[in-house]
Amino acid sequence: MSNLDTKLNEYNRLVEEKMQEYLSKKNIPEELQKAMAYSVFAGGKRLRPALVLAACELFCDDLSKALPFACAIEFIHTYSLIHDDLPSMDNDDFRRGRLTSHKVFGEDKAILAGDGLLSYAFDIMLDNLKTSNEINAAKYISTAAGVNGMVAGQWIDVSSNGKNINEETMHYIHMNKTAALIIGAIKAGASCGGASNEDILTLENYGQEIGYTFQIIDDILDVVGNDEDLGKLTGSDAANNKTTYVTLFGIEGAQNKAKEHTENALNIMNKYGEKGQFFNELALYLLNRKK
Repeated sequence: MSNLDTKLNEYNRLVEEKMQEYLSKKNIPEELQKAMAYSVFAGGKRLRPALVLAACELFCDDLSKALPFACAIEFIHTYSLIHDDLPSMDNDDFRRGRLTSHKVFGEDKAILAGDGLLSYAFDIMLDNLKTSNEINAAKYISTAAGVNGMVAGQWIDVSSNGKNINEETMHYIHMNKTAALIIGAIKAGASCGGASNEDILTLENYGQEIGYTFQIIDDILDVVGNDEDLGKLTGSDAANNKTTYVTLFGIEGAQNKAKEHTENALNIMNKYGEKGQFFNELALYLLNRKK
C-alpha cells in the first residue's frame, strides 16, 4: 500500500467515525437522518476532508482541530451532489454505483436532505470556533461553497447548458464549481493548523492547480470512462450539450492541459520538501485516476 493510500485510509477513518457521530444525534428526525446518511455514506474519494486534514497536519500534529471542518465540507459536498443529480439539474439516476437520493426518497425529500446537510455543516463549524484560526477556516469554507464559489459556478453552468461558451467562461465555471471547494478545504485545514498567510496562499495556488486537473480528468472520463468504475453513466456532458475541456481541446489536448496543471502543482509544493509528499502523490493520483 502506498503512502498516499495509507494516509487517505487514515483520514477517511477519522472522518467516517466523526460523521457517523454527527448523523447519529437523536434529535434529528429518523427518516431525515436516514436520507442524509444514505448519500454521505455512499462511498466516494473523500478528497475534500482529506485535504482539510492533510493541510492541517502540514503545520500541526493535532488533527482534532480540523476534524469538524473536514466533516462539514464533506456534508457540503454531499449536499451539492444530491442537488446536482436532481431532474432539474443533471438528471442522474446513479451516483457512486447506487441510485441517487431522489430516486430512493423522492425529489422533495432529496432536496430537504441536501438542505439538511448544508445547514448542519454550518452548525458544526459554528460549534467549533475557538480561535481566529477556526473563524478563518469557517470563512474559507463558506466562501468556497457560496455565491462567490460553488453556487456561482453552478449558476453559470446551468445557464450555459445548450450554449457554445468560450474558454474563459468554462474556466470560470470550473474554478468556482469544482476548484473552489477544493481550495477552501486546503485553506481551512491550513488555517486550523496555524499556517501563515504566505503558506495559505501557497496552498491556495496548489489547490487551484489540482482543482483544474480534477475537472479536466472528469471531462475526459465522461467520454472514455467505464460506467461501472465511475459508478454513474458516462456521456452526460454530451447529452446535456455541455462545453468541456474535451469539446474545446479534444482528448489529447485535455490530457496535456491536465499534465500541465499537475506539473504546476508539484512545483508549488517543492518548498515543503518531504513534508509535501502527500500533496505530490495526490496530484499525480488525480491526474491518473480512472474513476
